[in-house]
Amino acid sequence: MATELVKTEDFRSDDLRTDDLRTDEMIINMGPQHPATHGVLRLILTLDGEKVKHVEPILGHLHRAQEWQGQNRTWFQYQALIDRVDYLSGMFTSWAMARSCEQLDGITVPPRAEYLRVMVAEMNRISSHLLWLGTYLIDLGAMFGFPFYPFREREKLLDLFEEISGQRMMFNYIRIGGVHRDPKAEWFQKVRKFTEEFPQRVDEYEAIVTENPIFLKRTKGVGILKQSVAKDYGVTGPCIRCSGIPLDLRRTKPYSVYPELKFDVITYDKEGDTWDRYMARILEMRQSNEIIKQCLDMIPAGEIMGKKQMAGMRIKAGEGFAAVESPRGIIGCYVTSTGGEKPFRFRWRNPSFCNLSVLSELLVGSPIADIMAIFGSIDVILPDVDR
Repeated sequence: MATELVKTEDFRSDDLRTDDLRTDEMIINMGPQHPATHGVLRLILTLDGEKVKHVEPILGHLHRAQEWQGQNRTWFQYQALIDRVDYLSGMFTSWAMARSCEQLDGITVPPRAEYLRVMVAEMNRISSHLLWLGTYLIDLGAMFGFPFYPFREREKLLDLFEEISGQRMMFNYIRIGGVHRDPKAEWFQKVRKFTEEFPQRVDEYEAIVTENPIFLKRTKGVGILKQSVAKDYGVTGPCIRCSGIPLDLRRTKPYSVYPELKFDVITYDKEGDTWDRYMARILEMRQSNEIIKQCLDMIPAGEIMGKKQMAGMRIKAGEGFAAVESPRGIIGCYVTSTGGEKPFRFRWRNPSFCNLSVLSELLVGSPIADIMAIFGSIDVILPDVDR
């Protein structure tokens, strides 16, 4: 028997009830096992179909007891532990701690050590952004080999870090009063060679990614961060600068030898989307490369340590606070000392904690497919959140 077809004119919109189109809200967990949440972040999502209606980030799956360890270790011991928190930019956490203690103790850091600090910090900024770039493309599904391009240059930087600190990630190079070791002349030559080659490598990244139509579709107009929201949540780093707020401690509250160096603060004059946050980090890598070049030309001779490093080292009684501009934003360190071999209290202001909190605003109204594109663009390090 032939199937009887229903004519179009026989169908009336009245036959389709409103109840048939209604969808129930669904609550699901994304993470902590999801590979793009990097194993330790849990997002409780309330979905209406494919749209996100509410997001609640759940923290605490990777608690490092960062502050507790600070008051249960000696000053000398804690220096070696602190760069395990934001493990991609350990130079900056060590620098924030060192500066807070130096402010409290009245320590003068030798000029050569200051230039070395800026050099290794900007090298660390580049290596952090390179790893972000490679993993971000993987989060978006780019499994065709590009993610390994940034790791090519990152390996060269890790080799340079290993040569001066003995470590490829947990450096413990910046110490209270200066830096751990004065590099040999050959090390500076290797750094200069890297700075000469790196701009062409960034050109390669941009040739593949920046105007890629798939990448543009996934990032343009997605995850727009309004200035008012960024301020309310205390967002810092490239994320807030992409929203048109030129907040960069290297310029707004200069420290070390940054006032003597020429570089641009990458800021957009509009409320930034996911593509802007990508582009800002690309341009920041170029700026960091220029800063390193200037340090190579300007670094003076002299001592590298303003305080003797020993197991029984002490910091005089009082309170100190200092902050530095890391790849993810402002890292602040507050310390209280009683004058003994151990600190009394440590309190940290970690940028990833505030930057992650804004997800509850950024994701609402977006399709579930955009969650990883938006989350990845913030560049969160989870141990930096669970401090």
